[in-house]
Amino acid sequence: MSFLPDTPTLVAYLAACLVLFVTPGPDMSLMLARTIGAGRRAGIATVLGTSVGTLGHTLAAAFGVSALLAASATAFLVLKLVGALYLAWLALDALRHGSALRVRAERMQGGVWRTFWTGVGVNLTNPKVVLFFITFLPQFVRADAPNPTGQLAFLGVAFVGLTLPLGILLVLGAERVTGALQARPRVLRAMDWLFAGMFGAFAARILATAR
Repeated sequence: MSFLPDTPTLVAYLAACLVLFVTPGPDMSLMLARTIGAGRRAGIATVLGTSVGTLGHTLAAAFGVSALLAASATAFLVLKLVGALYLAWLALDALRHGSALRVRAERMQGGVWRTFWTGVGVNLTNPKVVLFFITFLPQFVRADAPNPTGQLAFLGVAFVGLTLPLGILLVLGAERVTGALQARPRVLRAMDWLFAGMFGAFAARILATAR
């Protein structure tokens, strides 16, 4: 199937998605806060909402990046270079500032559906998420890919397929996860180094290939 990346690329991509998920940040903090403050239903609704938002970013990235590739292979290369530099900056920022796990119990207001749509809205309106998807997904697509739109869409759906069940598991074990992470700063720091190492390696590989 033309939209499937080769096996090494897919394995590397899924590994990057896994590292991204386990590194504490705003999304994890929101899921845990809603779960601890309002229960598992609120936590799962938040996970589903952010996942739907992620699918929206996937479609935007797939069609936008594909249009750019169709217009100019050089412009696509520039996007990949910018993306590589952005990933390198994320790696450096992780080492400088560390993981952000700020969990404050948040009560659910307006029921499960309102919580779900809040998750969608928070994800869709986060400029960092927009920038991340536009620069991250193209790193795993070749300029001569037979179906770049399908491949970008597949990668985005694969991201959701991997992180959605992990998010639900995170909600089910919210109290244990929160306590374990906050009580073990060395574990958080190890995650920062893992994140920085993997994304720094991606950035270096892309820059070397471009040269």
